[in-house]
Amino acid sequence: MTTPFALEPHQRQWCTELRALAAEHLRPLASEGTPGRVNRPLVTALGDLGLLARVFPAEGPVRAMDLCLLRESLAAECTEAETALALQGLGAYPVALSGTAEQRARWLPEVVAGRAVAAFALSEPDAGSDAAALALRAEADGSGWRLTGEKCWISNAPEADFCTVFARTTAGAGARGVTAFAVPADRPGLAGAPLDMLSPHPIGTLAFDGVPVTRDDLLGEVDGGFRVAMRTLNLFRPSVGAFAVGMAQAALDAAVRHAGERQAFGGPLKDLQAVSHQLAEMATRTEAARLLVYAAAGAYDAGASGAAAYDAGASGAGAVGSVASSSAMAKLLATETAQYVVDAAVQLHGARALRRGHLLEHLYREVRAPRIYEGASEVQRTIIAKELYRGRAQEPAGPVGVLNESQKEDR
Repeated sequence: MTTPFALEPHQRQWCTELRALAAEHLRPLASEGTPGRVNRPLVTALGDLGLLARVFPAEGPVRAMDLCLLRESLAAECTEAETALALQGLGAYPVALSGTAEQRARWLPEVVAGRAVAAFALSEPDAGSDAAALALRAEADGSGWRLTGEKCWISNAPEADFCTVFARTTAGAGARGVTAFAVPADRPGLAGAPLDMLSPHPIGTLAFDGVPVTRDDLLGEVDGGFRVAMRTLNLFRPSVGAFAVGMAQAALDAAVRHAGERQAFGGPLKDLQAVSHQLAEMATRTEAARLLVYAAAGAYDAGASGAAAYDAGASGAGAVGSVASSSAMAKLLATETAQYVVDAAVQLHGARALRRGHLLEHLYREVRAPRIYEGASEVQRTIIAKELYRGRAQEPAGPVGVLNESQKEDR
């Protein structure tokens, strides 16, 4: 379902084309991959089909609306393709937004072509939303720094070709003492292991044993890593909601088909009022979530995020004003809605939906993670609640050191 008053005809046509492309070219490659590991043929296909180029357009940062439409459309047909694309974007956008010309020239063409896999290495075993708790140390050694510590719940780890790594350069400085580095995977002292997760995403750990980095690897400024993280997460957070809407739509489509075909109690399931009302509720919630996601993306693209939001993020406050609130509402409603719709679709299908390999069994495992990563639902509610009083008390959108946009699994 698309929303005529929210989308232009060319946008609706693009969504249709994306879904067809995903079904024909990407879904077969996804089915051949190993769950929980990087699917390089799939990443290469995203590059060959020009989809990664849409995430990294030559004219500058991708529009949030385009990113949302791209992720929603792919998710409706092939969640593995959507995830692979999103992880490339999240891992490499710090380079696009904060890297030097040399860094961008080195990494972005490879990422866009699907030849290099990127990772966003923020979370740690004891540090998710709380940026002040980051413990990975970047110790000065004269010519640069040595990274020592551990990262956990890192997307594309340990198979990525390079990682955006956030490390502590100034002890006791909270979020203001974090620095970002682009670290090639072949650096001595860098190791990792995959994690076996409920959702079939490539997630793992990274271990840093005195890994050398220099100023050539620095992204942005020393102690300015929180801003680097926020600039990327502010852009990507609304599109997590789009991913969720895509999954909800896939589950709704499956439920509508099943209810129309399945015969029970003398007729199709859809003729039972309990079933038809359930479908109506699923459709209404999905459309409401979609509209809120589009509104958040539109607000971002209208410039409401702007430099002020990035500056606030650098001081630990996160995005400001309506963009912070609308993005949080979009992610919250969309991810919670997707959980509800997928669960309801499973209930309507009965035991067949629990069989390994069924679309809804797959979605049931996929849909749980977005309620946690890039800001758990509880974090989004905190942002929304604080924004309600921001104009009255002039308080920040979040306490200093709290990375509102990221918790646990780094997407």
